[in-house]
Amino acid sequence: MGSDSSGSPWIRQAQGLIAGELMSEEKLNLADPAFDEVTRGVVTIDTREELKKKWIRSREEDRPLRVKLGVDPTNPQLHIGHAVPLRKLRQFQDAGHVAVLIIGDYTACVGDPSGKDKTRPTLTHDACRENAQDYLKQAWKILDQERTELRWNGDWFREMSFLDVIALCGRTTVARQLERDDFSKRYSGGHPISVHEFIYPLMQAWDSVQVEADIEVGGTDQTFNLLLGRDLMRQEGLEPQVCMTTPLLVGTDGSMKMSKSYGNSIGISDPPEEIYGKTMSVPDEQMREYFTLASDLSLSEIDQVLAASPREAKGNLARTLVRLYHDEEQSLAAEAHFLRVFSQKAMPEVIEEYTVSPADLEDGKIWVVKLIVDSGLAVKNNEARRNIEGGGVRIDEQRLEDHGSQIEVRDGMVIQVGKRKFRRIRVG
Repeated sequence: MGSDSSGSPWIRQAQGLIAGELMSEEKLNLADPAFDEVTRGVVTIDTREELKKKWIRSREEDRPLRVKLGVDPTNPQLHIGHAVPLRKLRQFQDAGHVAVLIIGDYTACVGDPSGKDKTRPTLTHDACRENAQDYLKQAWKILDQERTELRWNGDWFREMSFLDVIALCGRTTVARQLERDDFSKRYSGGHPISVHEFIYPLMQAWDSVQVEADIEVGGTDQTFNLLLGRDLMRQEGLEPQVCMTTPLLVGTDGSMKMSKSYGNSIGISDPPEEIYGKTMSVPDEQMREYFTLASDLSLSEIDQVLAASPREAKGNLARTLVRLYHDEEQSLAAEAHFLRVFSQKAMPEVIEEYTVSPADLEDGKIWVVKLIVDSGLAVKNNEARRNIEGGGVRIDEQRLEDHGSQIEVRDGMVIQVGKRKFRRIRVG
């Protein structure tokens, strides 16, 4: 294979770097604010020295680096935790480099086993493509679309024969796969590992070969997959990519990773008032992490903001996030809404309306859980029940305690769920 050949371009280049033929050690002690920005908040860089060399060579040769991020459109709804690696790509774009965004329409059909204690369900290819359309609408709120190279890994995987797949599987070993913590735990615990799960890391690694990535960005749960990409690139006689991992953002509860299923996420497509209000619930000790990973403020600006009171810093972060995913005007309106509703304990000036169909009423009444879900104040019945049992539902400012209640629907009544969600009910 290429990495074993003394004539390999990569071996010759590596020897040149070691001998100092391409650049001196003094140059590696670079002081570059743009470099500081793209490396801010990262957990690991394999390796930092290689990244510096690529960075300097890029400037000397006037050749932008190709920075890859692969995403599987398993869920069309993104939160700001998903946005962390996307923001990293944008930082590279702002430094003049090329963002290569790979939509994994084929890898999503396999399912990423990273961090999972069981085989995850697979998606159909049609479902992946459909999810990807919503994903991209949200991704373009972060990335500069004009400076993004968009690729679909189905473009090369659909061209592979079964013999090609067998050859790809021969690029690694079962022993190497079992070095992964998730596979190792499942194997030692007697939990099944499907053969197709072993293929996923190889597919992600092969993406790097196809786009000839200089750098790949991913969450810390992607470390094995990213490093395997380095191996396959060496085998193909290519200079291996630098692997850069970003943290998994902690949710608004301050303890668990951000996830919609945990109820601790801030959605990119959430309304401005939702983004602002949820941000204000983030624990004070998480402020620097949120500013570093989720905002577009520079490192020096972050230090200045955090020098203020926690309340002022949190308000600044909330305005920043609303501005990023909506606009400046709506960020100010969301702040005014928050102050009115929470500081002054008043109703919002504008409340979204929901019209109940008479066909849904029986003797003018409706099951309160159904009304909460139908009006968009909860996604599922169980969520609505939990909100009621937790004392988080009010009707015309009166707390509701029984999730089995059949309530009388009055035109103009206001339902409040939690601190931030309101609906004015109309009867059609």
